[in-house]
Amino acid sequence: MATTSQISKPAIVLLSGGLDSATVLAMAIRDGFRPFAMSFRYGQRHQSELDRANQIVATQNVVEHIIVDIDLGIFGGSALTDDRLVVPKGDTIEAIGKQIPITYVPARNTVFLSFALAWAEVVGARDIFIGVNALDYSGYPDCRPEYISAYERMANLATKVGAEYSSTGLGEPIRIRTPLIAMTKAEIIRTGLDLGVDYSLTFSCYDPVDGQFACGHCDACLLRLRGFEQNGIPDPTCYATS
Repeated sequence: MATTSQISKPAIVLLSGGLDSATVLAMAIRDGFRPFAMSFRYGQRHQSELDRANQIVATQNVVEHIIVDIDLGIFGGSALTDDRLVVPKGDTIEAIGKQIPITYVPARNTVFLSFALAWAEVVGARDIFIGVNALDYSGYPDCRPEYISAYERMANLATKVGAEYSSTGLGEPIRIRTPLIAMTKAEIIRTGLDLGVDYSLTFSCYDPVDGQFACGHCDACLLRLRGFEQNGIPDPTCYATS
């Protein structure tokens, strides 16, 4: 719940247009923050999530929403940014491998958080929200708690506000907030539903059919489908296989 010190505090919220980030945005608003939403056009294979991010922002009390243009696709190395690589597909959660998958985008969260950190300094925010998850996820190394802790330490070393806080004790340090990190997908969905999140606006698929229908078989779709199934409700996303 919101505390007196949190009321009306600005915060940067990384918003992809997917299920997790939409939930994080709603949680930040619930906790009394004034959200500045940041999305990325980073060379991903489709723009469906960005379209959904714009729709989500229109339903929430967001101060400002910016879409940052960068091109991580010039490096390749990920099935999300390189059409020559195949997005893994399966029929069950058990099909998701234990190794870091080819859908991992090298250094993506580090890049995203760095842009968010720069904007945070400009708008006077000390809190950055990101929807990483260490339970129901695909094995990405930049979703782990130890990574977030390390980045937060770096952020307070690398910024003017962090340096001032460490030297004088005045003000507040930079905080990387990860409210979903220890939640299952089912718990995330239940939390979002309680907060009124319209999940029909969100899109999670790594490899949509015709750019608009979720495939139903990539890791993101499988995890999402199980989360809704465990809540006993249908997923409002349109699937190509439905």
